[in-house]
Amino acid sequence: MLQAHPGKVPLGSLHPPVRIHLDRMSDATGIFQHAVGATPDPAHGYCVDDVARALQVDLLQALRLGWEAVADSAWRNLAFLQAAFDTDSGRFRNFLSTDGTWSPEPASDDCQGRAIHALGDAVVAPFDVHHAAQARTLFRISLPATRRLVAPRSIASVVLGCAAVVRAGGSASVTATYRRLARGLATRLEDGASRHGGQDWPWAEPVLTYENALLPRALIVAGAALHEDQMRRQGLELLDWLIGVQAAPDGHFSPIGNTWWARGGTRSRFDQQPIEATSLLAATQAAFEVTGDARYANAGEHAYAWFLGANDLGFPVADPLRGACYDGLTSRGVNHNQGAESTLMWLNAAERIGALRTAAAARAREAGGPPGRVAARTTAVAARVEQPVVALRLLPLPPP
Repeated sequence: MLQAHPGKVPLGSLHPPVRIHLDRMSDATGIFQHAVGATPDPAHGYCVDDVARALQVDLLQALRLGWEAVADSAWRNLAFLQAAFDTDSGRFRNFLSTDGTWSPEPASDDCQGRAIHALGDAVVAPFDVHHAAQARTLFRISLPATRRLVAPRSIASVVLGCAAVVRAGGSASVTATYRRLARGLATRLEDGASRHGGQDWPWAEPVLTYENALLPRALIVAGAALHEDQMRRQGLELLDWLIGVQAAPDGHFSPIGNTWWARGGTRSRFDQQPIEATSLLAATQAAFEVTGDARYANAGEHAYAWFLGANDLGFPVADPLRGACYDGLTSRGVNHNQGAESTLMWLNAAERIGALRTAAAARAREAGGPPGRVAARTTAVAARVEQPVVALRLLPLPPP
């Protein structure tokens, strides 16, 4: 079971949506994958993984900035996904060079999942019916190829994309795909845990790798939506375990490092990646929505606070004033490069934590009792948030 973290739950400051670094990292095609320091590095071009994440950030930030502030970026990102889709294979190509050449190498399953997840979010976004309609078309034609996905995280991403569409009244075929993929994922994770795990290792894989909280998040969301209690409990139990093994003695979030952790082996401590903090925050947000348990809101606070210095070294990883994030926490400090994935993880987390605090405060009011630690301070913290002062540079791009 999930244990309450010891010590005071850190409430990191809320920050307004800032797109300075995001704009700098992007051109008329998309967002560059890598940066040298804060300077974009065009040598590595673009990838679907990051463009899909950028589209999700656009949609999240639109809730506070308004659609006009992100519309050009959102259309550009959708156009990139459309261009990346290969009609012959029904899959997305991933890597695009600055000369307009797509890499001939087969794209990863994760690339497919991330694209479909972002498209699902775009389908239900309440901002631009034309943008949503084009996203729906691309979502529909890309869904059949998901039958060939093998990687569990890619399947989890598709489950979450389908979940968004089904909540908004998706078709019977989308609902059927959603149910099939979610049940298949749950069975696979249960079988994997039986083969590789035990009481001390309930994980379905023999190695704890990357973006781990994506898996329980998908089970929690699908289990609740499909009224499959066992699936929901399975997700919550896996999330509880992840929260526990990534909690330092004083309670702060200490994610698995990028050389991973094999069962029975030495846990990797560094480099710690922003994607782990954001994936855990998103999973705890889903768990809190389903259960109302303040322990999940508290765990989400720890994940968010990691960006702001409540981590193993006490160094801030995010630069909220520029909307940027360093490429991880090394044993000696931060990696000073500020690439796309890291920056997008921070921008995503900065929007999610505000929504989580609002939900926690609302749940406390509904309960009619004294609010929990997170909910009690939500209003006070939110009151200190400054309004955005950055004039956004919007790229003139017509709808595709």
